[in-house]
Amino acid sequence: MTSRIQLELEVQSWPLKVPFRITGHVWETLDLLVCTLHRSGASGRGEATGVYYHDETAASLRAQIEAVRADIEVGISRETLQHLLPAGGARNAVDCALWALESREQGVPAWRLAGLERPRPLLTTFTLGADGPEVVAERARTATAARALKLKLVGDGLDGDRVAAVRRARPDVWLAVDANQAFDRASVEALLPLLANHRVSLLEQPCRIGAEEDLRGLDCPLPLAADESVQTSADLERLVGLFDTVNIKLDKCGGLTEGLIMAHRARELGFEVMVGNMIGTSLSCAPAFLVGQLCQVVDLDGPWHLAGDVEPAVVYGEGRVDCPPGLWDHPGNQSE
Repeated sequence: MTSRIQLELEVQSWPLKVPFRITGHVWETLDLLVCTLHRSGASGRGEATGVYYHDETAASLRAQIEAVRADIEVGISRETLQHLLPAGGARNAVDCALWALESREQGVPAWRLAGLERPRPLLTTFTLGADGPEVVAERARTATAARALKLKLVGDGLDGDRVAAVRRARPDVWLAVDANQAFDRASVEALLPLLANHRVSLLEQPCRIGAEEDLRGLDCPLPLAADESVQTSADLERLVGLFDTVNIKLDKCGGLTEGLIMAHRARELGFEVMVGNMIGTSLSCAPAFLVGQLCQVVDLDGPWHLAGDVEPAVVYGEGRVDCPPGLWDHPGNQSE
């Protein structure tokens, strides 16, 4: 029988270094929810910001969890949670807290619980918002530690100039672009020669959700990645033949439990796997870092956009992200 759990919820606000702009949205401050679970002297935490295009907010995530507080506090497993809450930020916060709690109770790191090898530092992209061409070029130049960049596109007529400006500023980096549903097929086809000319290596989510079939048969010289179009593992099979890469985010799929299932299933179906996270602190980056161990493309720069972070924090260096043992879960035996 599962022991009782004490649940704590806290909404936090974190200012960004600079405003962050994507298609249809600009953030200056990030509100997020931290879920803490206590049991028998051990505690685990999980963090979520929610999925903005599903109108999730920190406040709505809190309300969603409060509605099932009694079910959680009576004692819940990660398996039971998958049926208690739908995919989304609320389930992510609780699921990651359960992983951390179980890790600390058993005295083993979460990567062992997940059946993974010891985590290694990961090459990560650093994302540039859709500002003016001169601004994104300057930010690309000043991100000297980055070895991979991702540029947001918004379909406002300046996207080609943005791509060209970033490539001139950083001819050395691996470069991806992310449209966040800004394009239709015609606008994608018009942009593709420029992307190829500037050595763009990945085009993420060019079309709106529901318009994926418009991409079928597209003569695309670079890989296409699904982000908004792939929420959970249930979406994967219908995207075979439409996308080359799928982007897993724990806020979308509802936690590390589903994120790992998605990564394994996507690989089975022949996709390259990408992991991303919404802007957030290192507390949300740490579990996504475990999914990243199974991925070819990693986009875990969320804490990099914040003016501050939790302590301890993930470490960025030489274009890579690393998660110190014990940041989120139990550190384990470091001599192993």
